[in-house]
Amino acid sequence: MIKTIFCFGLVVLAVLVLLPFALVAFFLSFFGLQKPMKVFVYRLVQGWARTMIPAAGCTVTVTGRENIPKKGGVCFISNHCGYFDIILLLAFCGRPFGFMAKKELLYLPFINLWIFLLGGLFIDRKNIRKAVPIISKGIKRIKAGGGMIIFPEGTRSKGRGLLPFHQGSIKLATQAGAVIVPVAIEGSYEVFEKTKRVAGVPIKVAFLESIDTAKMQQEEKKQVLCDNIYSAIKQELA
Repeated sequence: MIKTIFCFGLVVLAVLVLLPFALVAFFLSFFGLQKPMKVFVYRLVQGWARTMIPAAGCTVTVTGRENIPKKGGVCFISNHCGYFDIILLLAFCGRPFGFMAKKELLYLPFINLWIFLLGGLFIDRKNIRKAVPIISKGIKRIKAGGGMIIFPEGTRSKGRGLLPFHQGSIKLATQAGAVIVPVAIEGSYEVFEKTKRVAGVPIKVAFLESIDTAKMQQEEKKQVLCDNIYSAIKQELA
């Protein structure tokens, strides 16, 4: 219980204490400092994420970081076990990224600001018409050399294994002609959600061989690519 309280205290620290530094960086980005300030905010949160891992008592084995391109647009496509996945990706991706967040999070004070500052885009999953311009923003961000993360299962698996990918879930990556880096995460559900108490468990994070969609035929970018990514992640988890 003490560990759980301590870890939630670190979450509050990030949400409240570090937020002013991130907001200052955000405003400075309007004065020709957009790229360095984006990196600053990411490094700020990355440091917090790397503190959370030992605080929770977890040991993390990371492989394949050489598969992450250092420059250019990239899209990480990952399975989604639990809440701790975002912390792991912040800690080990090594570069700033955005992600699609459900619109309900837009109404959570402080959390909504952090999602925005980290490059998150709020999307209404039930309204395709409203989702299209948000997805377009993600595509533009990748084309401009940024990074995005997609969880194609659409929800956390919560210990149920790898769930089916939603059809069209990787369109953000293919329409941007991005380099895709599949990610396999194992063990993160057991950190908190399984028992509702923080537990120090072994976790594995594998960044798999990258795929350059810009070099692929249009036919390959459809279901075949999605199936191949699914199979690669499933094989790594097995």
